[in-house]
Amino acid sequence: AAAAAAVPLRVCHQEIVKFDLEIKAAVQDIRDCPGPLSALTELNAAVKEKFRHLRGRIQDLEEMAKEQDKESEKQALLREVENHKKQMLSNQAAWRKANLACKIAIDNSEKDELLQGRDVLRQRKTTKESLAESASNITESLMSISRMMSQQVQQSEETVQTLANSSRTILEANEEFKSMSGTIQLGRKLITKYNRRELTDKLLIFLALALFLATVLYILKKRLFPFL
Repeated sequence: AAAAAAVPLRVCHQEIVKFDLEIKAAVQDIRDCPGPLSALTELNAAVKEKFRHLRGRIQDLEEMAKEQDKESEKQALLREVENHKKQMLSNQAAWRKANLACKIAIDNSEKDELLQGRDVLRQRKTTKESLAESASNITESLMSISRMMSQQVQQSEETVQTLANSSRTILEANEEFKSMSGTIQLGRKLITKYNRRELTDKLLIFLALALFLATVLYILKKRLFPFL
C-alpha cells in the first residue's frame, strides 16, 4: 500500500514543480509583452489557468500529507505544502507587478505613437529629399562597384594568362629535363664503358710488362749462368 501511494505522491510533486516553472515563465512573458492589451489578456488567462492547476495540486499534496500514518512523514509533507503555498503567493505578487509594469509600458507606447503621428507630416516633407539623396548615393555606389568589378575581371584575365604562360614554361622545362635525362643516361653508359676499357688496358699493360720482365730475366740467366 505504501508503494502504491508513493506513485501519486511523486507525480504530485512533479506537477507542482512543473506548474511553478510554467508560471514563472509566463510571468516573464507578461513582463516582456510589448502589447497590445489583447495579447496581455490572453497571457493573463493562461496564467490564471496554471495557478488553478497549481492550487489543486497543492491541495492534493495536503490531503496526502494528512493521510500519512507516520507523524514524521505527515509533518514533513505539511511543511512542503506550506513552502509551496508561500512560493505560490510570491508568484502571484510577481504576476501583479509584471501586469502593472506591462500596462505602464503599453500606455507609454501608445502615447509615443500618438506623438509620433504628429511628426509624420514633417517627416514626409524631408522624406523626398532624403530619398533623392539616397538614390544618388546608391547610384554612385553601384557605379563604383561596377568599376571595381571591371578591374577584378581584368585582373582575373591577366592572372589566367599568366597561369597559361607558366603552364607552357613548365611543359617546356619538363621536355628539357626529359632530354637532359636521356643525355645523362647516355653519358653514364659511356663512362661505364670507358671504365671497363681502362681496366682492360691496364690488365694488358700489366701482362705485357710481366712478359717483358720474364724475357729479360731469361736472357740474363742464359748469359750469366749458362750452366744452369
